[in-house]
Amino acid sequence: MIVREKIEKNEKLILIKQAAFSSNSRGRRIHERKDEIRTCFMVDRDRIVHSKSFRRLKHKTQVYIKTWGDHYRTRLTHTLEVSQIAKTIGKGIGLNEDLIEAIAMGHDIGHVAFAHNGEEVLDKLLPDGFRHNEHSIRVLTKLEKQGKGLNLTEEVLDGILKHSGFSNSASRAFTLEGQVVKYSDKIAYVNHDIDDSIRARLLKESELPKDLIGVLGKNHSKRIDTLVKDCIYTTTNNIQNNIMEVSLSKEIGDALAKLREFMFENIYKGSVLKTERDKAKFVLEQVFNYFLKNPNKMPSLYRNIVESEGLYRGVTDYIAGMSDDYCLLLFNGIYVPKIVIY
Repeated sequence: MIVREKIEKNEKLILIKQAAFSSNSRGRRIHERKDEIRTCFMVDRDRIVHSKSFRRLKHKTQVYIKTWGDHYRTRLTHTLEVSQIAKTIGKGIGLNEDLIEAIAMGHDIGHVAFAHNGEEVLDKLLPDGFRHNEHSIRVLTKLEKQGKGLNLTEEVLDGILKHSGFSNSASRAFTLEGQVVKYSDKIAYVNHDIDDSIRARLLKESELPKDLIGVLGKNHSKRIDTLVKDCIYTTTNNIQNNIMEVSLSKEIGDALAKLREFMFENIYKGSVLKTERDKAKFVLEQVFNYFLKNPNKMPSLYRNIVESEGLYRGVTDYIAGMSDDYCLLLFNGIYVPKIVIY
């Protein structure tokens, strides 16, 4: 028996019937011969992890702009934390961990430099706005491999596209695995951003709303534990009642939403980081405007996009792919005077 077929057979023995089985995948946009060893979702995970866009996540900011401390999160470490939380939840429910991991690894691959500040800049500058989840799909289907894309399965692309948004009214992935990643993303970033804020001495544990901490837990580890367990138990109960939806219980879900609101008011949009946010936006906007005027200075991939899809599309694709470090390097090269010795 081919190894892949053995893995697919094991999925049917282990996973719940509502899981996404590799052998029943909706497939890829371009047909490919199946791998002998790996299932289609394992292949997708590996393609994402080995992509250039994934490697650039290590130099993209999560919340804090250009922090030199080794222990602050980046987009890459955030992605790893999301993956770990999601796989734990998925295993507890009985879902496909390979699909969950593939979605988690690719969910933020379209994020701009300088955290959400970069996304705000592009959203303001572009006629049709900018949303990182939609750009993640463009990166994976259009920009990677010099314009060929990675040809991922529909299940993975759908999960990445629909991972964003916090409310229940936001569109849901058609797989439970994709829905797990969406919740895991929120569980991860709300809690690790609190951890980083405390490390940066911008927030004290004692300043967190006591009523919410009373529900979720008094420290980082206990809050993650509460949320993961609640997601497993609530979702399992949903499925048993023929509700195909990943969710938290009302009490826990409301507490997480309010804790997220607290972080937006005090950290993400708070006055303490405003100066640095404004600097980051200024840098990104200047680099964007430079390439609007000088598209010939971009690499050939993006020049070709300018010719086929328009100036703004090509410049956006180039800018959105930049890491914080690369964007600052370009800004300095373009706008900072050089010392010339004669």
